[in-house]
Amino acid sequence: MPSSGNPKENTIYQHILIPTDGSALSSKAVKDGVALAQVLGAKVTFFTATSPFSSIGDLDHAFAGVPELVRQQALSYLESEARNALAAASAAAAAAGVEAGTFMTESNEPYEAIIAAAKSKGADLIFMASHGRRGVKAVILGSVTQKILTHTELPVLVCR
Repeated sequence: MPSSGNPKENTIYQHILIPTDGSALSSKAVKDGVALAQVLGAKVTFFTATSPFSSIGDLDHAFAGVPELVRQQALSYLESEARNALAAASAAAAAAGVEAGTFMTESNEPYEAIIAAAKSKGADLIFMASHGRRGVKAVILGSVTQKILTHTELPVLVCR
């Protein structure tokens, strides 16, 4: 079949979900994911899942006894950081001329939230950083990237 020369007609990936948490690794994935989207003529959705309290124990009781005002301030800070990460990612896409949207949710299981976001937004590729946990943490907690690789049917491209 002859090619029309239009990248949007020639790519199998038309919508890329790029999870970001604002870290250096995910910022590199944003940059590389935007570059890929630019070459493919794909649009992107930047996604972040906030987890207000992290504890190996029961998350509902992680901050038992902490005054509600402190809890609300912590939540506000985490939400602000997530919005900043999405804004930086959107700016990178705009600078590259790539169509982009953002999506944020709260979840105690980021891998599940990423997979659900990819499905709900109609992404056909997840492009994400490898966070490379090692040792005991990898055994106990597992890697978000590893969990996504084993739980989604969508293609996943991991940026190192």
